[in-house]
Amino acid sequence: MRKVALVGAGVTRFGVRKASYRDLVWEAGKACFDSAPAVRPRDLEGLVVGSVMPERTAFQSHISSMAAEALGITPSALSARTEHMCASGTVGIRYAYAFIAAGLADLVMVLGVEKLNQPAADEAILNMGTGVDRDWEACYGLTAPPCFALAAQKHMARYGTTEEQLALVGVKNHAHATRNPNAHFQKGATLEQVMGSRMIASPLRLFMCSPITDGAAAVILASEDRARDLTDRPVWIRGTGQALDGFTLTSLHEDYAHWPAMKRAAESAYRMAGIGPADVDLAEVHDCFAIAEIIAYEELGFCEKGEGGGFVAKGRSDYGGEVVVNPRGGLMGCGHPLGATGVAQAAEVYAQLRAEAGPRQVPDARIGLAHNNSGMGEHVVMIYGREAA
Repeated sequence: MRKVALVGAGVTRFGVRKASYRDLVWEAGKACFDSAPAVRPRDLEGLVVGSVMPERTAFQSHISSMAAEALGITPSALSARTEHMCASGTVGIRYAYAFIAAGLADLVMVLGVEKLNQPAADEAILNMGTGVDRDWEACYGLTAPPCFALAAQKHMARYGTTEEQLALVGVKNHAHATRNPNAHFQKGATLEQVMGSRMIASPLRLFMCSPITDGAAAVILASEDRARDLTDRPVWIRGTGQALDGFTLTSLHEDYAHWPAMKRAAESAYRMAGIGPADVDLAEVHDCFAIAEIIAYEELGFCEKGEGGGFVAKGRSDYGGEVVVNPRGGLMGCGHPLGATGVAQAAEVYAQLRAEAGPRQVPDARIGLAHNNSGMGEHVVMIYGREAA
């Protein structure tokens, strides 16, 4: 297979935006093209758009063609939309990667976009219920917060993880978000504020959860020859893995604190990249809820099973620790505009590995990892590097 690299990346402001769905497409596309001045819209051979529910929130389908026309792109090799709930953006990157690696295209944009706060917040909550089994779970109230709360309760019972350790994930990621001008939340949060915030699904409190957010992001992928022509600092895709254990809770591992699909996806990505967990300098992980980041530490191999609570409490996932996790603020600080999240994670890794992340720069970052999950049973891992594998 051919080598593939990122050669451009751009992100909109995340938050409760007055911008329309199409406005967000324009903003992310412009930011991405601005980051790669040697690339013109007509140079792109393909566009993949990650977007979960535009039919419900923007009354718009046929998304890739709409976005291509909005951005002045005329795809000659690939035009597609990916819908894979929270991992839609990263799955789009995997499609573009595979297409280029196979020699079917040389230059493809991946755009992630979501307009969730429309028409009203109550409807956004209803819409999010479409991401779990409508007939057997959502209709009984078993949406994402209680599902992840079950994982947190199991982790606390089995490994002694505390509510304070869960809260420290929120403190860390909200602190990181203060250095990110595109983050939904930029005021930070103290331990007392997180511990005192409203209970959502015990033991998960408001500041341990990601918010409903609008936003978009875009990256440009290129074959090795094109990448070296376009920039002297491409960021290489070194490894990728995806694994699924099941959709409904009854299909998952009986221990909800144990997510074997994430471990398998990470092992595939590490093997392909020729590295191990100790080589990762920064990781953008899917902290939709605090417990998800704690379990990610363990399943990605940053610490042993059951040690995730202590890992964050000792600062091992922060600046000065072993791996900086969620330097842009994660989903808790930045927000979680579903289809845009994975692309925004890739954009952050792109900036970090090019030493362009400003006040949140991880010193001498050479290897970056990005992880998305869609529920607790499905996981996607990407590994990027300054040097090709």
